[in-house]
Amino acid sequence: MTSTRSTRSTPSTVRATSVSTAMLTVQTSGCGFIDLTAEAAQFIADVHARDGALTLFIRHTSASLTIQENADPSVLVDLTTVLARLAPEDEDAGWTHDTEGPDDMPAHVKTMLTETSLHVPVLDGALALGTWQAIYLIEHRARPHRREIVLQFIGAAR
Repeated sequence: MTSTRSTRSTPSTVRATSVSTAMLTVQTSGCGFIDLTAEAAQFIADVHARDGALTLFIRHTSASLTIQENADPSVLVDLTTVLARLAPEDEDAGWTHDTEGPDDMPAHVKTMLTETSLHVPVLDGALALGTWQAIYLIEHRARPHRREIVLQFIGAAR
């Protein structure tokens, strides 16, 4: 049996006195990743957040959200490749739902495999993301779409 050594900071407690909500609208240009980190950080600054939690929720079933590496763009290329392998758009894939085209059902599957909602802690007025983390909208459809993301901060404000 191996032993690990861990440390934990002293817990801090704040009274949630603020609930702030905004709608972020993003026009996509088709399949791919769109970095939303700056928009989320600006929302946190605009609502004068101190400590609490930011929830992001995308109001669609053919696009999703994720937190991923922001340092090496090849990560996003590889993620796009694996999602395409898991939910191919070719006619031989056997999808029966194709109301909006051959990428319709694969987009729903890709959304199911990723997330429609993210939760990011806010500490001392900043998103508590790791050094190489970013918040992304993933557009799973080939053509451009207008996507809506609900941003909601719950916690203490400055």
